[in-house]
Amino acid sequence: MKEMPDAVVVGGGPVGSFAALNLAKLRNKVMVFEEHEAIGLPSHCAGHLSIRSLRCLGLYPLPSAIVENTFSQANFYSPGGFNFSVRLAKPVTCAVNREAFDKYIANKAEAAGACYRLNSRVKSLVVEGGIVKGVNVKHDNALERVPARIVVDAEGISSRLLRQAGLTGFNGEGLVYGVEAEVENVKDLELDAVEVFLGKSYAPGFYAWIIPKLDGTAKVGLAAKKGNPKMFLQRLMHKHPVASKKLNKARINRMAFHSITLGGPIRRAYTDGFMVVGDAASQVKPTTGGGVIFGLTCARMAAEVAHEALRRNDVSSRFLQAYQRRFTEALGFDFGVMLRLRRFLDSLSDEKLDAILRFYKRIGLNKTLKDVEEIDFQGKMLLKISNTPATFAALAYLLKLYLIANP
Repeated sequence: MKEMPDAVVVGGGPVGSFAALNLAKLRNKVMVFEEHEAIGLPSHCAGHLSIRSLRCLGLYPLPSAIVENTFSQANFYSPGGFNFSVRLAKPVTCAVNREAFDKYIANKAEAAGACYRLNSRVKSLVVEGGIVKGVNVKHDNALERVPARIVVDAEGISSRLLRQAGLTGFNGEGLVYGVEAEVENVKDLELDAVEVFLGKSYAPGFYAWIIPKLDGTAKVGLAAKKGNPKMFLQRLMHKHPVASKKLNKARINRMAFHSITLGGPIRRAYTDGFMVVGDAASQVKPTTGGGVIFGLTCARMAAEVAHEALRRNDVSSRFLQAYQRRFTEALGFDFGVMLRLRRFLDSLSDEKLDAILRFYKRIGLNKTLKDVEEIDFQGKMLLKISNTPATFAALAYLLKLYLIANP
């Protein structure tokens, strides 16, 4: 692309590529800068995604080579090893190979007309008169100025550029530190079930997981608000009353570390000539730490608003605020519910977590949840099922614990 691009996208992850895809489909000239030498690397995400949400985004069914497994069951283990199991009527989630998934979206964006520049790190924004008008890019030790009418920041959690644009980054109090491992020689896994492990001794401030793959290997990971995640992973694999029976002979083939922001979206994800999407905007579920689906959802909204701004030749913050308004209307209620749930979960002792799972099993909540398909928009999901007796009892029980903890 020799002429000036209409839009520059910073970051070739799935969120950046989806923004580029939607911009290119609307016939905008798009250039994507990715600092790594290949799309999808390094991979540091479990890639556990909602089938329904992917379908709503036009990304499902996926090619079979990308999908590592599908799941219709979730097993939740209390800190003491008590199991609350939810069997769903049909597969609701899938595990994807993140490298292949990222490349799949990037290839679709390129096919639509987006231009990719790999091994190209955006060092800074070009700002003139308070308006973002492009980027300065380092490639092969040379610095190049690339003008653009609008810049979409999908750089991830580092959030360098939004601060250069004068915006405030994510809430650091909501940060947890994660580790993701690929392991083999795992025992006694149910291939269609995701395993979730709770407890401050193994994942303080979050949880741990095992995601089986059809080839007999698994993805194992956790995140913690404090402490060394690698140490917690070793403790999970060798000390947990349930997980150790599955993992104590396992061999780690690959390990990656990453941070996750659970504090909810940043207050403002736009300014003159500039928009922020994905992890950089903290568009991440506070309950589960999943950022792909919400990031993709917001990327599509950002692309649609950016296209209209380019068409009108008005990239002012006054016009781009429509992006913030749209994703707040779409996701604000769910973020609010999930933030409250996260704060509540963080306040619970291991003993109370154990009591909650035992109570849920006693009242048959797992049977009420069997027809659930929506796992991303959790506020709306709770509203939908709140009129069932088991869900009402479960929510009343949580409210009682909350009021005791917050007199």
